[in-house]
Order: sequence, then structure tokens, then C-alpha cells
Amino acid sequence: QRHMAGSGSDGTEDSDSSAEREQTNSSESDGNMPKRQRLTRASTRLSQSSQDTPDLKRAADHDESPPLTPTGNAPSSESELDISSPNASHDESQAKDQTNRDSDKDLSHRPKRRRCHETYNFNMKCPTPGCNSLGHLTGKHERHFAVSGCPLYHNLSADECKVKAISREKQEEEVKGQEESNSRHATRHQTPTSKQSRYKEQVAELRKGRNSGLQKEQKEKHMEHRQTHGNTREPLLENITSDYDLELFRKAQARASEDLEKLRIQGQITEGSNMIKTILFGRYELDTWYHSPYPEEYARLGRLYVCEFCLKYMKSQTILRRHMAKCVWKHPPGDEVYRKGAISVFEVDGKKNKIYCQNLCLLAKLFLDHKTLYYDVEPFLFYVMTEADNTGCHLVGYFSKEKNSFLNYNVSCILTMPQYMRQGFGKMLIDFSYLLSKVEEKVGSPERPLSDLGLISYRSYWKEVLLRYMYNFQGKEISIKEISQETAVNPVDIVSTLQSLQMLKYWKGKHLVLKRQDLIDEWKAKEIKRGNSNKTIDPSSLKWTPPKGT
Repeated sequence: QRHMAGSGSDGTEDSDSSAEREQTNSSESDGNMPKRQRLTRASTRLSQSSQDTPDLKRAADHDESPPLTPTGNAPSSESELDISSPNASHDESQAKDQTNRDSDKDLSHRPKRRRCHETYNFNMKCPTPGCNSLGHLTGKHERHFAVSGCPLYHNLSADECKVKAISREKQEEEVKGQEESNSRHATRHQTPTSKQSRYKEQVAELRKGRNSGLQKEQKEKHMEHRQTHGNTREPLLENITSDYDLELFRKAQARASEDLEKLRIQGQITEGSNMIKTILFGRYELDTWYHSPYPEEYARLGRLYVCEFCLKYMKSQTILRRHMAKCVWKHPPGDEVYRKGAISVFEVDGKKNKIYCQNLCLLAKLFLDHKTLYYDVEPFLFYVMTEADNTGCHLVGYFSKEKNSFLNYNVSCILTMPQYMRQGFGKMLIDFSYLLSKVEEKVGSPERPLSDLGLISYRSYWKEVLLRYMYNFQGKEISIKEISQETAVNPVDIVSTLQSLQMLKYWKGKHLVLKRQDLIDEWKAKEIKRGNSNKTIDPSSLKWTPPKGT
């Protein structure tokens, strides 16, 4: 009985001994041909299994894919894998296959080549004029190909970015060590430590001079920089705000650049990828923040033209102009459930106006990071806020909510359009969602996770609601349940807000709500300064009844 040439314990084989075995096997096969033909079928299978099993096992250990042919491709026919023919030619083919497997094993010890999207494309170049694509804003990469990672665009050098990266890492390690130390001694309801209070005072001290304005020389320097570089460089940021706030902004820039770099390495985005950079929306041209899954033939254009009334998206200015000439829409579809002055809110059913709601979700995704709903809009109601003028009702923002929410979420997704941000419209949308919850006689809460801007808006709203309640409260004992029933805010959100305001204390086994008069007076002063603003929701202007069923 012959045995095939096997590999040693270390996965290698001496070439001289391999050649001797091949010659011996060849001579034995010529002399024993008649005898081997008289073998029974069972003995043939037994001999083949004893020969092939170690080889197949070794091949399986190496790779689960089909065995490769001498050319390196997968077998194209069953004849290349035939192990049933007990003749000399079969033995030679097995010896060749064994040699190929051994060579594959040798190659397997070499380091694997990186995937193509993990390597730098040296044909790409940073779009910033005068930049050689070396260095990275994060200080962690050798090259960059986008403005977001360009040190020159941010008025820095590659070496400065590396120094700042080392400094940030040290600060993060210190903060991480402090958090771990605090977590070991944390209680369920912990008030700020003396160290945290001192840090807060230091930050307040650092921020005192941030609104002092620029001096004449500084203004001239900023203007000269702007005239020289235009939009190809970031404006000079020094002396605009406090050094503390500027450093926070620099950290945020580096973190965002690092996130984009990770997405590029993972292949989710590439240089020149299909991402819409700007949209023309009404009389505004808006820079987008995130990727939205518009059809590829639209996304690859980089610029999208959207009708501000029906939200249909188009490829060119000419198509948009022709569309606007014949578009009959001047406001969102659905029922107008609120109107006060120029502000209106329309209730749009995702089942009745599916295309409009899908287009609204695609538009919103350009400015939201966590949004995942695009096309399955039928289980949702959309409340679209508009501002009217003589040309129509212009989209300000919207929020969506499930028709039947098991967890009593009163908001699934909320967005204020970028051109209307920081004008009070976001708080109006939040207030309107809680007004609907009051009419439904329910307690509501937004669906998580919230975006960064959404979280800031909700915390500000909850703080204002609680301070207003405290200002008007005349009793001695405050119940969180009563606050929740009157404001329609979830008790969990109330407790978290009270903790952030340091108005909740655990004493002698009881939770006490502290009425901090200093915060209430500060809020009241801001209310008086703000005056009678039109950016508030008037419950008497609501004409709405809760929908029955779906």
C-alpha cells in the first residue's frame, strides 16, 4: 500500500525527499497495476480514505474554501477534484495538489495585504489650495484627502496637530481616571463634589471675557485673512471667544474628523463618495451635515434641488424652475390643526400622504445623525410647522409620533430646519408635542436616542417648565407625580432635570425637592427681558382631537 507525500509537523516539506517519494511512488504504481485492478471496491475506498483524509483535513485547517487548481483559481469542473481513480495519473495529480497546498501554507505565513479601501489613494489630493495632503487634524494619521482633516485649512501645521493630539490624550486619561475614582464611591443620588464645583467656578471665570469683542488690530487681521484666503481657509477664531470655548471647539472638530476618517477606512464613505453636499431649498442654499439615502443618480450629483412645498427632489435648477411654475402646492398636505399669526402646524398622516412623508424623512436625514426611518412611514403622524408669507407656507420644522406608542412616546423624530435654528422654533415644536399629550391626557417623552442638538433643546425645555412650575407653586410639599400630570412630562425626565439643577436631595431616607430661589429669579429675569415673544404655543389656537385608532 502506498502513501502520499505528507508535510512535516511544522507545515513544511523537504524538496529532495519529496522528489524521491514521487519517483518511488511512480515505479511502484507501474509494477503493481494488475494487482491493484483486482482490489475490491471496498478496499479501494478504504485505501483512498486513508490517503485523502489527512490531506483534506490539512486543507480544511488552512482554508474552508474549495481547493485551488495549479493556476490559483477555484476548480472549474468535477474532473479536477476526482479522487476515485486509483491509477498513476491520479497519483501524480494528488502529488501536485499536495505541493500546491504546501506552497499555499508557506504563503499563509506571510502578512495579508490590506484591503483596497484601507490603503491611501495617492492619486487623491486635498482640495485646499497649497496643501500637500500630509498630516491630519487629529494628529493620528499621516495623510488626509478632505477639508475636514486638513491642518492647513484650519490654520494649523501637521506638527501642531500632533502636539494638540498628545495634549488631548493626556487630558482624556486624567478625566477617565477621575471618573473611575468617582464611580467607585458614587451613591445613587450624588450631589456635585467640591472638585466639580471648583471646576465649574473656574470655567465661569474663564468665560467672563468671551463677549468683549475684537480690538481694531484684531479686526484688521481677521479681515486681511478673509480677503487673502476667502473660503479656502477657516476664519481666524482667536479672540472671538474665550480660550476655554475655543479649545472645546477644537476638540469637537478633531473628534468629528476622526469619526469621518473611521468611516472612510471602513469603506462607508470614500473621497468623492455619493454624498449630497448642498441642497437648494426655497431661497436658501443649505450645507448638509450627514448622509441621506437618496437614489444614487441623485446622490452622486453632490447638489440637490428640492421644492420647498411638495419636497420633490430634482437634479438641476432648470428642472426645479419648471416644476415650481406648475406646482400647485403652497402648504403641506393634511389638516391644519394650529394657527397663530404666521405660524401654522399641519397634521400629515403617513398612510394617506406616503410620498410627501418619505421625502420629508429623506430631507431630515441630511441634518440628523440617528434617524433610521425613511420609507416605512405609514404607522406615523407628522406634525409640520410652517411660517406663512405671500408666497406660501414655508417649512420650519416637524416632529413625528407613532399613532399607537406602547411606551407613550410623544415624539419619534424632531427637526428644525437649519435656517430657522436658534430662533425658538425648536422649543415651540417640543411645547406643541407636550400640548398634544395634555389633550390626550397622557404623559409623554421623546424617543431615544436624541441627537446632540435635540438633547440640548429638551433639557432647556424641561428646565424652563420646572422653573415656571416652581415660580407659580404656592404650597409646601411638591409631588413629582403632580408636576408630571400638570406638565405632561415623564417623571424620569423631571427627576433627571431636578438632579442637573441640584434641586433634588436625598435626606434621611426621603427625596426632597429644593426650591432654589436663585435659579427661579434668574429664569424670571430672562422671561421679562424676552418680553411678549411670538415664539410660544397658545393652547387656545389648537383645533385638534386625538385620532381614534389607526
